[in-house]
Amino acid sequence: MENFNKLTPAEHERLTVLFEEMAEAIHAVGKILRHGYEGSSDDGVVNRGNLERELGDVRCAMIMLCEAGDVSKEKIHDLARLKRERIGKYLHHQ
Repeated sequence: MENFNKLTPAEHERLTVLFEEMAEAIHAVGKILRHGYEGSSDDGVVNRGNLERELGDVRCAMIMLCEAGDVSKEKIHDLARLKRERIGKYLHHQ
């Protein structure tokens, strides 16, 4: 029986990895907003380092999606450049 979303098991797995890694990055941002970049958790991991690790994990998941042909690396880069051009009018401190 075909899955309702028509994803292959491999596509589903890659999206799950991305989903989980993005959630962990969001959690790391929340810790920084509460305790600053130099704050740390009980295990001594500094928040900045934790965010860097989680963003690296997100990037790894993105690379997996690109390499599999699920999304286009070129399109992502083009859209990121466009976002960078548009976002300035909404920023107050950059």
